[in-house]
Amino acid sequence: MPADEETRTAEPAAPLKTPAPEPGDSPRRTTPQERKRAFLILFVCLLSVGMGQTLVFAVLPPIAADLGMSEFETTMIFSLSAALWVLTSTFWGRRSDVMGRKPVILIGIFGFAISTTLVGVVLLAGYWHWISLTLMFPLVMGARAIFGMFGSGSMPASQAYVADRTTRAERAGSIAQIGAAFGLGTVVGPGVAAAFAEIHILAPFFAVGLLAFISAIAIWILLPERTRPKKLLSEKQEQRASLNWRAPNVLPWLVIGVVLSLSQSIMMQLFAFYLMAELGMQGSEATQLVSVGMMAMAMATLVAQLGLIQRFDLSVQFLLRWGAITMIVSFAMLVVGGSYGVLVSALALAGLGFGFLRSGLSAGASLSVSLKDQGAVAGLIGSTAATGHILNPAIGIPLFYVLHSAPFILGIALMVLILAFALFHPVLKTLRGSDASMVDEDEEEIGLH
Repeated sequence: MPADEETRTAEPAAPLKTPAPEPGDSPRRTTPQERKRAFLILFVCLLSVGMGQTLVFAVLPPIAADLGMSEFETTMIFSLSAALWVLTSTFWGRRSDVMGRKPVILIGIFGFAISTTLVGVVLLAGYWHWISLTLMFPLVMGARAIFGMFGSGSMPASQAYVADRTTRAERAGSIAQIGAAFGLGTVVGPGVAAAFAEIHILAPFFAVGLLAFISAIAIWILLPERTRPKKLLSEKQEQRASLNWRAPNVLPWLVIGVVLSLSQSIMMQLFAFYLMAELGMQGSEATQLVSVGMMAMAMATLVAQLGLIQRFDLSVQFLLRWGAITMIVSFAMLVVGGSYGVLVSALALAGLGFGFLRSGLSAGASLSVSLKDQGAVAGLIGSTAATGHILNPAIGIPLFYVLHSAPFILGIALMVLILAFALFHPVLKTLRGSDASMVDEDEEEIGLH
């Protein structure tokens, strides 16, 4: 099969003999122009997922407070969907190796669209007193559970889609672009929340839900994928054992993923409560100010992923080291606190740090495994992204009740762990993701170089 068949732009060597196309597989090659268009479509459509995440974190805490929910109940809403995300992300990543990336991306975005819309419907029923708080709380959790069960497929399948079609030298930057799609969505999300909140405080949920439905339809019609990933591999490759999460080239990345997820959850889930407690704000005023802070954070993430990483071709080691250092400073600023300006500046710095760290984690894990395991490792890393939302109610919330700044002190300690990993762990010493001469075993077998 020619290497241009839905894989790389690199100059192919002599192709290996492959099985005849199965029914439904088109023999027509995907042109470089089609591949470029596909990446653009994927980028634009993933904006809705990023928008929905910041929307929930920025808007739900004040809404929940107005409706009588406690901080613990609010974080439990996040935690259930996060637990399901952890359980299903690896499954969807592996399924994308068999079903194809496109079907799993569609499942994820449709699931997100349905979930976000249902959350808005249930909260609206609560505002209009059609249902009691006793009933509303489990219904909101159920609506978010849909996102955890099915929405978890979109990001690992998208990362694997890009990894299938990039060389090792290109992968860090290309995966950073996928993260930037989410980041750009988080930039737009708070602005959408603030704008539509002028119509009604719940209007943002319906706006983002509609955008997600439109995005899914666009991917369905316009995103090319004519050959399933498994068909790009030889029979020998397909007989190999599946990726083991305990393998020495995988487990360290999973640990760092959990540490990073807990740090992000502390920042995202507790910032609104911290601001309300420290500055004495409530309701719509708090929503507006938190939205501005989240937008500053998201814009900084975008600068990191679309600007700095792309412009300077930053290595995985650089991303992890300087991302951790930046986050240590950010958490320290939150501990000091004192004014809204300091808190927003800390969020902006956190956006830069998390942009580096998340891109470094995804690219490092991708570069540590072979081509055939891209979907599996993306699913594993994707599952760690939700673990913080499970751990935070048991760790961050109790610390917050003891001392408002205590969770951010914990965040500093977690960042020190990541910095130590980036400086001393042997898995990084053997990682040469920016070396264009470094060729994947699978890439050699299917004639990509």
